[in-house]
Amino acid sequence: MDVLMLSRLQFAAATFFHFLFVPLTLGLSILIAIMESRFVSSGDEDYKRMARFWGRLFLINFAVGIVTGITLEFQFGTNWSRYSQYVGDVFGSLLAIEATLAFFLESTFIGVWYFGWNRLSPKNHALSIWLVALASNISAYWILAANSFMQHPVGYVLRNGRAELNDFLAVVTQKWAVLEFVHTVSGAYVLAAFFVLGISAWHLLRNRRDSLFQKSFKLAATFALVCSIIVAISGDLSGKEVAEKQPSKLAAMESLWETTKAAPMYLLQVPDEANAKNSVELFPVPGALSFLAFGDFSAEVKGLKEFATADRPPVTLTFISFRIMVGLGTLFILLAIWTWLKRKDPGASPLLLKTLLWVIPLPYLGLEAGWAVTEVGRQPWIVWGVMRTSEAASPIAVSQVTTSLVAFILVYGLLGAVAVYLMFKYARKGPETVQVSDPGSEPMAARQAAVAGGGR
Repeated sequence: MDVLMLSRLQFAAATFFHFLFVPLTLGLSILIAIMESRFVSSGDEDYKRMARFWGRLFLINFAVGIVTGITLEFQFGTNWSRYSQYVGDVFGSLLAIEATLAFFLESTFIGVWYFGWNRLSPKNHALSIWLVALASNISAYWILAANSFMQHPVGYVLRNGRAELNDFLAVVTQKWAVLEFVHTVSGAYVLAAFFVLGISAWHLLRNRRDSLFQKSFKLAATFALVCSIIVAISGDLSGKEVAEKQPSKLAAMESLWETTKAAPMYLLQVPDEANAKNSVELFPVPGALSFLAFGDFSAEVKGLKEFATADRPPVTLTFISFRIMVGLGTLFILLAIWTWLKRKDPGASPLLLKTLLWVIPLPYLGLEAGWAVTEVGRQPWIVWGVMRTSEAASPIAVSQVTTSLVAFILVYGLLGAVAVYLMFKYARKGPETVQVSDPGSEPMAARQAAVAGGGR
């Protein structure tokens, strides 16, 4: 284990752990904002109770996501200083805008929302959560634009021994960035929808007529169906971008070794990376890979042998991750259709409700697999065609990275256990727990009187 491998393991551990919390923040903030808006427009108290209940789970998730995100960014200076020095002019500017434009807006108004119950008018309180949701998703765009530069670098010049930004709009408006944002965020929305569906299903199994969870279920069912279809469409478009701009990644995703016209897609395939071939290839669909990649059944698709061995990404991990992502994405569409058809009386379908309970972890797995495809499939480049990952690590001692890696695993393990425990506890107890401990539930006059009386 050298510094490079340890740094990669540490960054992977931090990234994958952080990304367990980001998608739920993105999707659940939107759903809570919709709930509050319905309360404002209809006066239905169920929607207010829904916003309070799901808001408690959102805040637990948000807190852990913030902590892990901050430590993740520090690694660009500690573990990847050569990368930061070389492309910091481009990458750093995007992260700086994310922090000043989105993160501070999000952090400010989540406090306003949390402490604003019975202090703000219903409209202003709903506006505060909409600002949180908007800021969260704006933040995602800037971060994904930075990642898109690593996948397809544009808008820069090599000068003075480093990459310098010369076309800001080209970086933030390129097609890769837009597609990566839509695909990632819609996947996050699917995760949030199935999170709400699963917890709602648990309560409906206990009480079929619980109006709060019936309404939560109905809202999330529609959200899941729409967003799962968007994931599929944006994924197809993203795949075509990969075929055009990262052909070696596409070849690894499909374990295609030889350049082939009218390339087939195999329904059963087992890569043999050591011998640069597939040990199993069964049930080919003629021309399917060519069509999916280029929209032409007879198009030529480059194989891995077109690239030097040193320029090929890890095949097996990329191949397996891609199939997990696609397989789960297909499953979510089918489940979303089933759920949507039963949305009016979900309690009448115990099998569906029990299924949704077990589905809660699957979107997390699907999103993590998608990021494995994106990041592992980009190797050996940290910035595609510009800088290799092997050139990017900091000149530090192995012992330093080993110590920090162990510390990250221990601390993140503890944070994860606490987060899961708290979310399970409050999800299981239901909305009644929110009414008691909400800091905004006590009118301001009563709180002032308590202070004046010494807290008695």
